[in-house]
Amino acid sequence: MSKSSTEAEILEVLEEDAKASYGEIAESVGVSKPTVRKYIRELEEEGTILGYSAEIDPKKLGGRTVSLVGVDAESDRFLGVVESLKEVDSVRKLYISSGDHDLLAEIVTDDNSSLREILDEEVDSIEGVDASHPTVLQERVK
Repeated sequence: MSKSSTEAEILEVLEEDAKASYGEIAESVGVSKPTVRKYIRELEEEGTILGYSAEIDPKKLGGRTVSLVGVDAESDRFLGVVESLKEVDSVRKLYISSGDHDLLAEIVTDDNSSLREILDEEVDSIEGVDASHPTVLQERVK
């Protein structure tokens, strides 16, 4: 088995279950636990694995609002917009996109009113942001 295919298989297991133990990963991939440990350490050090997180069902958050916000940025201010959005506490995840919007931000707030405040005061006010387009997540189905 090649290094790249072993890495790919380890990453696939972790994407499915970030809490999988070294033993579970080793069994699934067909390598030893020390080998899994070595690969994971290397993947973390090189920045392939950025972190581990829990997937949360928005409906179970007890009134919290989870939204995906498309952000349109002026091309000459794009990097500044990215850096500014990374500093907004409510932004949990931020992605550069090739779709309808330049960026996608996952924002968690107390309610829809708080979301509007965050967008008005912290997102739309960033120099270089042309517009923000929120989509509130209702229920996770998969």
